Amino acid sequence: MAALVTVGEFSRLTHLSVKTLHHYHEIGLLAPASVDPTSGYRRYGTGQVDQALLIRRLRELRMPLPEVRELVETSDDSRREETLRSHLERMEQELAHTRDVVTSLREMLTPGHRALDVDYRFIPAFRAYGVRDQVERDAIGPWCERVFARLGAVGAEHGIFATCGATYSNDFFNDDAGEVVAFLPVAPDQEPADGVELVDIPGGFFAIAVHAGSLTDFDRSYGALGSHVAEHCEVAPGPIRELYVVSPGDVEDPAAWRTEICWPIQRIPALKG
Repeated sequence: MAALVTVGEFSRLTHLSVKTLHHYHEIGLLAPASVDPTSGYRRYGTGQVDQALLIRRLRELRMPLPEVRELVETSDDSRREETLRSHLERMEQELAHTRDVVTSLREMLTPGHRALDVDYRFIPAFRAYGVRDQVERDAIGPWCERVFARLGAVGAEHGIFATCGATYSNDFFNDDAGEVVAFLPVAPDQEPADGVELVDIPGGFFAIAVHAGSLTDFDRSYGALGSHVAEHCEVAPGPIRELYVVSPGDVEDPAAWRTEICWPIQRIPALKG
């Protein structure tokens, strides 16, 4: 038979602090069995212990509170399984990212630097389907996933299969937020399409380096290419451009991804022999 216990006793039963129990009550996640209308003292039923321990275990897995609520409140086993599966997949991705960062860190602490091959190229102006937006740096991943899915769908509808890319304004780097233009090259006389705009991407000279693999070391490729440009080239005004030669939308394996980083320069420098 279930019994009522004080919040302090319930805290000992569940290893949830009194502060945490008060918070869960305030947000409607785990309400006490009764609250004294005069004193405000909370009492919990021993029949609530299993639910409290379930919530505690889910939070140990860093599951967000809205998802904890969804999993705890639903009686649909398939929905519970889907919520848990989605969260575990995110945790596995975080673990893989952590491993990549550790590998990169060890490489950075090893004497010597990776050689960077820099190519010089003139890219003519071209027309493209584009999506233009002010994007915060922390939100660039989800933004790209959403926008390039849209461009891919529009391209497939019109039979366009070209290398997508994006331009990143100086503000995006300097202020952690700025204009980003995602683009898909099209023919000069391409008709407009719903959900995208026709944009003209200017031509120019670029110093170009290929970043191979996942984006964990993307900043290192930027640093190496930018240093090379500062040492050997005249920087030109205009946004940095990225070309997604092999993108996450093409293959799932990050080791196969290839991104061309295009740094605007005034002219191709004279080669020193």
